[in-house]
Amino acid sequence: MYLLGFIGVGNMGGAMARAAGTATAPSDVIVANRTPAKAEALAQELGYAVGTAEDVAAQAKYIFLGVKPKDMPGMLTSIAPALAARTDRFVLVSLAAGMDCARVQELAGGAYPVIRLCPNTPVAVGKGLIAWCEKDTEAGDAEALTAAMAGAGTWDPCPEHLMDVAGTIGGCTPAFAYMFIEALSDGAVACGMPRAQAMRYAARAVEGAAALYQADGRHPGALKDAVCSPGGSTIQGVLTLERSAFRAAAADAVIDAVEKTKVMGK
Repeated sequence: MYLLGFIGVGNMGGAMARAAGTATAPSDVIVANRTPAKAEALAQELGYAVGTAEDVAAQAKYIFLGVKPKDMPGMLTSIAPALAARTDRFVLVSLAAGMDCARVQELAGGAYPVIRLCPNTPVAVGKGLIAWCEKDTEAGDAEALTAAMAGAGTWDPCPEHLMDVAGTIGGCTPAFAYMFIEALSDGAVACGMPRAQAMRYAARAVEGAAALYQADGRHPGALKDAVCSPGGSTIQGVLTLERSAFRAAAADAVIDAVEKTKVMGK
């Protein structure tokens, strides 16, 4: 038997599987994937066991469902007999965007305990944000899971009605941030800085700004004002961003992504 099992080791499932090895013994982890070679490569790299989806369903206490929402019905139908045959207790851990706990139970064919996660890809380097909610679990289920996956990053409980929002602001923001870092470096390159140096400076500046906000606690607007000296270069750049509707575009990106998430889960 295994403590953690992963069905699907693509971008998100694979990132979570990698994080598992930082707090859980590799011998307690089993992985499976629709393309077996991908699971085999990850298992060999990290020292995990490898098997089929049915093996994971039959042998893991926490069964991570790491396939895309559109593939969840077929995958859960395929492992339903293995779940029904179990006499021990297990928990389904869903990573499917937009799909609520009740829908996972329906597809799995039973009122099994479910913990729904909305993680983001920085879990692969221990800097993830993982929103979670639960249904029909017992005391200690979530605590044991977060302890086993402590190396993934920050775990934050969230009401299920806000999980689509949590998954968007947490899960999509890395992509938005990468675009911002790339755009900043484009500007620096246009001003003569070598690309590698420009990317390094932009990434470190974004990382530092986030760290300062978390440590300081003041409103982001106040921290922004503290950088904007009268008549200086920063306020000039801020005005340029405002003319381009920078904040409105960022807010709209989140709103549109949340709506898309809701559609994907249906």
